[in-house]
Amino acid sequence: MTALARETTGEMLLRRLRSPAAWRETVDILAVLTAASLPWSTSLAGIFNALMLLCMVPFLDVRAFLQFLRRPICAAPIALVLLALVGTLWSDAAWGARLHAVNPTMKLLVLPVLLYHFERSQRGHWIFVAFLVSCALLSVMSWLVAFYPQLALKTDPAERGIFVKNYIDQSQEFALCAVALAYPIVTLLREKRYWFAALLAALALSFFVNMTFVVVSRTALVTIPIMFGVFALLHLKWRSIALISAGLLVGAVLAWQASPYLRHTAERFSDDYTRYVERGEPTSLGLRLEFWRKSLGFFAQAPIIGHGTGSTRGLFERVATPAGQYQASAEVIGNPHNQTLNVAVQWGAIGIAILYTIWILHLLLFRGDGLANWIGLLVVVQNVFTSLFNSHLFDFHEGWMYVIGVGVAGGMVLRAQRAEAKMGEAGS
Repeated sequence: MTALARETTGEMLLRRLRSPAAWRETVDILAVLTAASLPWSTSLAGIFNALMLLCMVPFLDVRAFLQFLRRPICAAPIALVLLALVGTLWSDAAWGARLHAVNPTMKLLVLPVLLYHFERSQRGHWIFVAFLVSCALLSVMSWLVAFYPQLALKTDPAERGIFVKNYIDQSQEFALCAVALAYPIVTLLREKRYWFAALLAALALSFFVNMTFVVVSRTALVTIPIMFGVFALLHLKWRSIALISAGLLVGAVLAWQASPYLRHTAERFSDDYTRYVERGEPTSLGLRLEFWRKSLGFFAQAPIIGHGTGSTRGLFERVATPAGQYQASAEVIGNPHNQTLNVAVQWGAIGIAILYTIWILHLLLFRGDGLANWIGLLVVVQNVFTSLFNSHLFDFHEGWMYVIGVGVAGGMVLRAQRAEAKMGEAGS
């Protein structure tokens, strides 16, 4: 009986290993784990992502996949990676620096893979739910470490309310989740499912309360109104826009009055600028202005193909002034904190054209209605506008948010489009 049971178990395992459906389910589960672990650990996210890609191999239709890669939404990210590789040939940086600069672009190769897989999978919504739940748990932990700093894994006492990573990554996550919930909330209200809508509204509000009273990045303060504006223009009537805008304005005023931290964060904009202009202090805003000014000069020197992959730090080293009264000019960096300039310095106008092609193609992909279209559009819009102040497409955390968000949502949209096309053919 035991031997028979062993044979049966072995046969079941062998049957599962031979089943494409079982491998697809495994890939979906690993994608869920990747999304759930991203707010907490870069290592875990990387491990789960590698396992996910590995599990795609046994059932991959190579011919169909290669044909899929010819689509512009896939070809554009691949083109940027190829440009980074080719750009090593005319860079004067050390080869270690050149290859290190290629690495941030490599995640873009996963984007076509996710688009391809989730065009065929019906479990794309699992990934979004996993990320939302994970961020909600992180929000609870943020409150705990705000009151009990000894619980934090971070050793920097200045980063209040940060359990892991940093306040920029956490603000990106919370802002994305809070604004993304606007679509299902409005949909549920229209369907008169008030209790579920109230639950999601409370969850969205909890993210905003955390950013108001615990910690928020200035990038998030700038981009959240833009994301809400996109939602209002696409999904609300003018009367609703007026009423909600009035409510948000009142809420913003109350938050401003109630939160000294929020006022301090906003007031640092003008303070940082004044200290940079008058005394050359290396403030956060001042350094960005200094990096942008110098990067524009580097771009003007090689406007077509740039200075090559990994050349940025060497260029800043050459123009750095001795540390003195104007300390901001003495700073050396390999990232100008602007995605366009980061690309422009290394690969010139060719790189800029490919970068903007990626963003435009992905924006056009999410023109329709539905939750997947909304999430995909929001991920692209957030990345575009936060990349004015950071190189978020190349940064690990925000870059993976883009790859996973666009890859999963884009695959779901392509699946829906294919289903509609089949229905149209059957109807004709």
